[in-house]
Amino acid sequence: MEGQCRSKELFSEEELREISEVIVGDDHVEVMCGCTSHRFGDAIARLRVFSDGDLQISCQCTPACLEDKLTPAAFEKHSERETSRNWKNNVWVFIGGDKVPLSKTVLLRYYNQSLKNSSKGFNHRDELLGCTKCGKQRRFRMRNRGECRTHHDAMADPNWTCCDYPYDKVTCEEEEERGSRKVYRGCTRSPSCRGCTSCVCFGCKLCRFSDCNCQTCLDFTTNAQPI
Repeated sequence: MEGQCRSKELFSEEELREISEVIVGDDHVEVMCGCTSHRFGDAIARLRVFSDGDLQISCQCTPACLEDKLTPAAFEKHSERETSRNWKNNVWVFIGGDKVPLSKTVLLRYYNQSLKNSSKGFNHRDELLGCTKCGKQRRFRMRNRGECRTHHDAMADPNWTCCDYPYDKVTCEEEEERGSRKVYRGCTRSPSCRGCTSCVCFGCKLCRFSDCNCQTCLDFTTNAQPI
């Protein structure tokens, strides 16, 4: 295992010992992962785990694959997994030569902590994004940095369609949510809130990204005060 001297920043040497192909970076731990499709077999990738709960996957399913910085849910969909929407159990890593779901490893420690922290105070509400072909709106959860990045990248795509929805396999033919359901956006203060200081964000470290070149992220990164 490479970089063991720095692994204490996120995980102990003991916790990482049996996990295959571990690389410890300055601010993350990277491991080999995969997702199995009964039709297409195993899709192999590299998972990066960050202390803020962010999870990024670089797919290596084929030498020509360019999918990078995928959320686990998006990777699950990309791998053509038949029963999706359960990435914690469908995405796995090798531990002692066996495929072990992420849900049974220490690798989700910081992701789970970020979910708990978000429920204690400010919480980004769900966002609805319209398909550029049919106009139907699809729901994006915004509970952690990975989900915020998924929505951010979808918003930045001028040609985003229902087929690009990362959490389920949907097409323009499928119905959108009922209007009565859309009012519920996940605000912790009031279920049917139309927007308040508890759920509407104008920029934070959870939903702005230093590696993004859009003007919104550049402005935040430039003006944000160090903590």
